[in-house]
Amino acid sequence: MELPLVAAAADKTKKSTDKDKAAKPRSPLLVTALIAVVAAGAAGGGVWYFTQSHDEKTPAKAAPSKAAVPAPAQYFGLEPPFVVNLNSSFNGPRYLQVEVQLMTRDPAALEAIKLHAPAIRAKLLMLFSQVEPAQIADRAGKERLQADSLAEAQKLLKAETGSKGVDELLFTSFVTQ
Repeated sequence: MELPLVAAAADKTKKSTDKDKAAKPRSPLLVTALIAVVAAGAAGGGVWYFTQSHDEKTPAKAAPSKAAVPAPAQYFGLEPPFVVNLNSSFNGPRYLQVEVQLMTRDPAALEAIKLHAPAIRAKLLMLFSQVEPAQIADRAGKERLQADSLAEAQKLLKAETGSKGVDELLFTSFVTQ
């Protein structure tokens, strides 16, 4: 009768040996891979932690302020195009035709521009008629004329409304002949 007891004891010994084999890692490669994954996770977490703002008094820099976005541009075209005789004593271009657009970002200034458009037009007409062909022969000359024209429009609006009103003056067509 002792035999079945010994067999049962042998079966228990055999099962515990199988459990010991299952508990041991099968490959050092698996251990190395697990260590690498844990190390990479720790490194990523460290980078994230140190790149975050830890100053609780200042808000995060990622939120842009609404004041940084300018108001939409609004344009007003001075119609019809300006056509002036050029102040010339040689056989070069005899006239200038230019289309002008005024740009502002202030709706109130746009209304002031519309109201004072005849006066702005008169000032620009006088300015354009004083131009000599040599003065506008190159890009730099055209840009100087554009800057002078903007200054004239701003000067007139400043006198009439107390504000410059015009942010930019654009030549949308420029022809000399």
